[in-house]
Amino acid sequence: MITVQRLALSDSHILLEGARRKAEEIGIPMCIAITDESGNLLAFERMDGGKITSTTIAIDKAYTAAGARRATHEYGAASQPGSPAYGINSAIGGRLMVVGGGLPVTTDGAVVGGIGVSSGTPAQDQAVAQAGIDHFFRISGASQRPG
Repeated sequence: MITVQRLALSDSHILLEGARRKAEEIGIPMCIAITDESGNLLAFERMDGGKITSTTIAIDKAYTAAGARRATHEYGAASQPGSPAYGINSAIGGRLMVVGGGLPVTTDGAVVGGIGVSSGTPAQDQAVAQAGIDHFFRISGASQRPG
C-alpha cells in the first residue's frame, strides 16, 4: 500500500488566486487550470477575456505537468525532429503539451498537482503559473524542499 499526497480543493483556490493576480498585473486575461497529482481537474477559471481556445490548452498543460512530473516547456526542445522525444506531443490523444505554461506543484519531493495557464505567450503563461505556485507556498506554509 502507498500513501499519495495531493492538492486539496482549498489549495487549488490558492493557486488560482496567485495566478489570477499575476495575470491581472501583466494585463493578460488567462485560462488557469489546477489538477491533482494524477492530472485530474480540481479547479478552472477563464478570466473575462481569456481565449476560449485556451481552455483546453490550460487544462492539458496542467495535466501534462502533473502526470509527466515536469514542466511543459522542458518538452519543447526534446520534442523537435531529431530529438529523443520527437513526436511526444501526439501521445495520449494529443493531450501532452510541449509549450511553456504548465508546471508541476511539488512539495517535499512529491508532485502533488499541476498548474496550467494559457492565453498569453508561453513565457507569460509560465510566469503566471509560477506566480500561482509562489503564492501557494507563501500562503499554505507547505514545504518546497526536495524530498
